[in-house]
Amino acid sequence: MLGFPAFTGHGEPGRQGHSEAATRASVESALHAAADFEAGGITVSVSGSYVILEGFVRRRGDVERAVEIAEGVVGRCYVRARLLRR
Repeated sequence: MLGFPAFTGHGEPGRQGHSEAATRASVESALHAAADFEAGGITVSVSGSYVILEGFVRRRGDVERAVEIAEGVVGRCYVRARLLRR
Protein backbone atom coordinates (compact mmCIF):
# COMPACT_ATOMS: atom_id res chain seq x y z
CA MET A 1 0.00 0.00 0.00
CA LEU A 2 1.33 3.41 -0.94
CA GLY A 3 -0.28 5.32 1.88
CA PHE A 4 -3.42 6.16 -0.06
CA PRO A 5 -6.42 5.07 2.00
CA ALA A 6 -8.95 2.80 0.35
CA PHE A 7 -12.43 4.20 -0.02
CA THR A 8 -14.44 2.18 2.49
CA GLY A 9 -17.79 2.42 4.18
CA HIS A 10 -19.44 5.05 2.00
CA GLY A 11 -22.26 3.21 0.23
CA GLU A 12 -21.71 2.27 -3.42
CA PRO A 13 -19.18 -0.52 -3.97
CA GLY A 14 -16.01 0.42 -5.79
CA ARG A 15 -16.13 4.19 -5.68
CA GLN A 16 -17.81 4.06 -2.27
CA GLY A 17 -19.90 7.19 -2.82
CA HIS A 18 -17.05 9.42 -4.02
CA SER A 19 -17.49 11.45 -7.18
CA GLU A 20 -16.03 10.12 -10.40
CA ALA A 21 -13.59 13.03 -10.53
CA ALA A 22 -12.35 12.36 -6.99
CA THR A 23 -11.97 8.66 -7.67
CA ARG A 24 -10.12 9.28 -10.94
CA ALA A 25 -7.83 11.86 -9.30
CA SER A 26 -7.02 9.54 -6.40
CA VAL A 27 -6.11 6.66 -8.69
CA GLU A 28 -4.03 8.93 -10.97
CA SER A 29 -2.17 10.31 -7.95
CA ALA A 30 -1.44 6.83 -6.64
CA LEU A 31 -0.15 5.69 -10.04
CA HIS A 32 2.11 8.72 -10.44
CA ALA A 33 3.39 8.45 -6.85
CA ALA A 34 4.66 4.91 -7.33
CA ALA A 35 8.45 5.13 -7.55
CA ASP A 36 8.81 1.75 -9.26
CA PHE A 37 6.31 2.42 -12.00
CA GLU A 38 5.93 4.73 -15.03
CA ALA A 39 2.30 5.84 -15.35
CA GLY A 40 2.67 8.47 -18.07
CA GLY A 41 1.01 6.31 -20.73
CA ILE A 42 -2.03 5.38 -18.64
CA THR A 43 -5.42 7.06 -18.79
CA VAL A 44 -7.80 6.56 -15.86
CA SER A 45 -11.57 6.70 -16.34
CA VAL A 46 -14.58 5.68 -14.28
CA SER A 47 -17.58 3.76 -15.54
CA GLY A 48 -20.21 3.01 -12.94
CA SER A 49 -18.47 1.31 -10.03
CA TYR A 50 -15.35 0.47 -12.02
CA VAL A 51 -12.06 2.24 -12.61
CA ILE A 52 -10.75 1.59 -16.11
CA LEU A 53 -7.04 1.81 -16.91
CA GLU A 54 -6.24 2.28 -20.60
CA GLY A 55 -3.05 2.90 -22.51
CA PHE A 56 0.46 1.53 -22.63
CA VAL A 57 3.10 0.33 -20.20
CA ARG A 58 6.76 -0.38 -20.88
CA ARG A 59 7.80 -3.35 -18.79
CA ARG A 60 6.56 -6.84 -18.16
CA GLY A 61 4.60 -6.84 -14.92
CA ASP A 62 3.53 -3.18 -15.19
CA VAL A 63 -0.07 -4.12 -16.02
CA GLU A 64 -0.34 -6.12 -12.82
CA ARG A 65 1.41 -3.34 -10.86
CA ALA A 66 -1.01 -0.71 -12.22
CA VAL A 67 -4.01 -2.84 -11.23
CA GLU A 68 -2.51 -3.44 -7.78
CA ILE A 69 -2.02 0.30 -7.23
CA ALA A 70 -5.55 1.15 -8.40
CA GLU A 71 -7.07 -1.62 -6.27
CA GLY A 72 -5.24 -0.14 -3.29
CA VAL A 73 -7.38 2.96 -3.78
CA VAL A 74 -10.79 1.62 -4.83
CA GLY A 75 -10.70 -1.97 -3.59
CA ARG A 76 -10.25 -5.36 -5.15
CA CYS A 77 -12.42 -6.35 -8.13
CA TYR A 78 -13.30 -2.76 -9.10
CA VAL A 79 -10.46 -2.21 -11.59
CA ARG A 80 -10.48 -3.15 -15.27
CA ALA A 81 -7.25 -2.94 -17.24
CA ARG A 82 -7.09 -2.30 -20.95
CA LEU A 83 -3.34 -1.86 -20.96
CA LEU A 84 -0.87 -3.01 -23.59
CA ARG A 85 2.88 -3.44 -23.24
CA ARG A 86 4.99 -1.68 -25.87
